[in-house]
Amino acid sequence: MKRTVSIKQNYEFRRLYSRGRSAVSACLAVYCRRNRCGYNRLGLTVSTKVGNAVVRNRVRRRLREAYRVHEDAYASGWDIVIVARVRAAFVRYRELEYSLFRLSDKLGLLLPEGGR
Repeated sequence: MKRTVSIKQNYEFRRLYSRGRSAVSACLAVYCRRNRCGYNRLGLTVSTKVGNAVVRNRVRRRLREAYRVHEDAYASGWDIVIVARVRAAFVRYRELEYSLFRLSDKLGLLLPEGGR
């Protein structure tokens, strides 16, 4: 299993927002950019617009799990930031997971079928 490190610094988030590629859906926005490490780095952003602390933490846990389940399908060497939109608090987990997987595929973050 691959190891993914968290992005914690504000300047790293801002760099991804300004220079990274992005794809959006009704409940998520995903930003990505190549890094020079041999591993992925993941950042999650959930605004206070999504809900109170309990709701935001639930959305954060669901996003982290959706990424973790499919972590082996992701290519290495990417910085990825997932931004939850307001609708993310109300959709089912499967829809959130599908949306993340589809956006990741659109951005070219996934390995080819044979590589899994």
